[in-house]
Amino acid sequence: MTRLLDAQGLEISHEGHRTRLKWHRLRKRFADPLFSAEVMAEGFAAGASMELDLRVRADGGFVVLHDEELEGETTGQGAIGKKSIGDLTAIRMQEGDRPLILSEDLAAMLQSAHPAALLQFDMKDDFEAIGARGIAHLAAHFQDIAASVIVSGGSLDLIVAVKEKLPHLLRGIDPTDKLYDIKKANGWKAVETELRADLRGPTEPDTIYLHWPLILDAANEGLDMIALCQDEGKRVDAWTFTLKDPEAGFSEEEWLGFSTLMALKPDQITTDEAPATERAWRRRMAD
Repeated sequence: MTRLLDAQGLEISHEGHRTRLKWHRLRKRFADPLFSAEVMAEGFAAGASMELDLRVRADGGFVVLHDEELEGETTGQGAIGKKSIGDLTAIRMQEGDRPLILSEDLAAMLQSAHPAALLQFDMKDDFEAIGARGIAHLAAHFQDIAASVIVSGGSLDLIVAVKEKLPHLLRGIDPTDKLYDIKKANGWKAVETELRADLRGPTEPDTIYLHWPLILDAANEGLDMIALCQDEGKRVDAWTFTLKDPEAGFSEEEWLGFSTLMALKPDQITTDEAPATERAWRRRMAD
């Protein structure tokens, strides 16, 4: 049993395929505080795949937050896009009275990362909001970093701009919302056509981020979205699968969904409960 409890929540190997477990919003466990520098440091040391959200500041730099306004996650008030670095130094995260993580901090922390570590910058603003100044900030701070960084976002213009200015960074796109709309309006064949166009489009993505229920719905209708992406040389991240009861492991319904997903061989699964998911998987496979 000790081996199960020691699971780091880094990956699951199944039928010769390795699926990384990505720590959603820098949380190894759901009980961890949102966007924790301590958890990020632990992940860097272990070689984990982790995700954080970035919001652009008024000065062109970035802060690690998900929402557009400061109220939801911090002690501050107002739109992040109107705040400069000086406006944010006294503000704290609501959980644990911690300082905010700025893009400047990230650049310094990345220097000490394990070579296998992967950090996803999920850009929550579009290219119009970030602009040339935000791209220049990224270029200035993330030119010479040891760890792998992947920049993702819903704005394809932004990802193309990142490709042009920071060609050494990996890129990811998330067409999920668009594909749900297309499925509703025109069916699965139109979804397949659109997904193929995105895979071959100007962003030249490394990874495609897809909502895991969408992947299963498509597979049920004969469209293997993961295989389609992998055939084009792309990786697939299925988001976000989080166990309701991490101690108990998979419920029967969760196991049905997760095992079906694993059979499709995603390259990565986003979760808020990485070690518990790895542990629960091992328990089920040992039965």
